[in-house]
Amino acid sequence: MKLAKLSLAVAAGLLALGAQADTLAKFKTNGKAVMGVRESSIPLSYTIGDGKYVGYHVEICERILRNARAKAGVANLAIEYVPVTSQNRQPLLMNGTVDIECGSTTNNATRQQQVAFALTTYITEVRMAVRANSGIDSINQLNGKTVITTTGTTSVQHLRRHEKSAGVDFKEVYGKDHADSFLLLETGRGEAFIMDDNLLAGLIANSKAPADFKIAGEVLNVEPIAIMLRKDDPEFKKVADDTIRDLIKSGELTKLYAKWFTSPIPPKNSNLNMPMGAGLKAALANPNDNPMEAYAKK
Repeated sequence: MKLAKLSLAVAAGLLALGAQADTLAKFKTNGKAVMGVRESSIPLSYTIGDGKYVGYHVEICERILRNARAKAGVANLAIEYVPVTSQNRQPLLMNGTVDIECGSTTNNATRQQQVAFALTTYITEVRMAVRANSGIDSINQLNGKTVITTTGTTSVQHLRRHEKSAGVDFKEVYGKDHADSFLLLETGRGEAFIMDDNLLAGLIANSKAPADFKIAGEVLNVEPIAIMLRKDDPEFKKVADDTIRDLIKSGELTKLYAKWFTSPIPPKNSNLNMPMGAGLKAALANPNDNPMEAYAKK
């Protein structure tokens, strides 16, 4: 009897998961899409106050949801912006709290076991931010230092695996989000903040004293950054991928990149001055959702 009840419960759970993964049907039923956004992932996804979220990936996600509305046959699809963190973004997507995660998430093989990713829309290099007068220019100078990263990210793992970190003994401190991590660097509670180069550039550009900081050291890893979706929902993934392909083909994606990476951006009209790199150009020429492991040095 207990086994029968358990089987029914498991079956009900699987049906619920299946229904939850039908994102377009959920939009049609609720008339609302919930977008997971970041507070400080400049310039991909961040807040400018008063509950307003902007950025390169936010705009791409808004285009995806516009097309999803038409595909779902919904006259009006409200968008609710819900802030997520590096630590909770994946669970909140998987349990249906958010429908699409539009932040700064690395597409890797481990995550692909539980979630799906849209086509790659950014390629980042993991490096470190330090004080400009620190004298730190290489990771082999971090011995005895305190290294900062954000909870739920993989940056310090890349640092430990790098060939130049052999014999380097450092302590770790963690910020709850990227803004908190940068505050640890600003206030001297760590000597190096390890993170994606675009996020470091955005945080530096919008800091109180941008000239006091620099991005330094070797490239620790090359990572494809993509919009995260629930797994086993091919219909919604197709909408996302087709939207990105159309943006690439029309040239709109290149314009969006220029808007957020090589032009003044809010709230301070700072310019990151980060022209599109060869890695992203190659990814746009051959759209794919390959994980980080495909970019590893052979």
